[in-house]
Amino acid sequence: MSDHAPQNLSGLWHGQYSYPKGPPPVPFSASLLDLDGALSGSVTEKSILPPRLGEALYATVRGQRDGASVSFTKSYETDDPRYQMVTYEGRVSGDGTEIEGTWRVAGWAGKFLMIRGIRREVGVETRVVETVR
Repeated sequence: MSDHAPQNLSGLWHGQYSYPKGPPPVPFSASLLDLDGALSGSVTEKSILPPRLGEALYATVRGQRDGASVSFTKSYETDDPRYQMVTYEGRVSGDGTEIEGTWRVAGWAGKFLMIRGIRREVGVETRVVETVR
């Protein structure tokens, strides 16, 4: 895919983000809506910080896609000040099934990867069985 070819990113994505040192990668699910390059959506992940360790966290996503370049912010829906707005910048793979890049927040940065399944048309086969008596 060239940098100028549009690739609609709408759909369900599964991913993870990692820290340069420290905790293991954090898995997440994202539901994205791509309207002519304007991105919105939601993210669900589990907290890695006590006292909410393992609890579900929810966030909203707003950003844009320009060709193969993607940028968005993730805003957590919590009053916990440790969960701040996170900026993501990445690139979409040629087949549109992966986004890989870097996240940044208040002096921290790390890598992220998002993957979605390839949409395939499913054919339905109908069989007629005739019983002979």
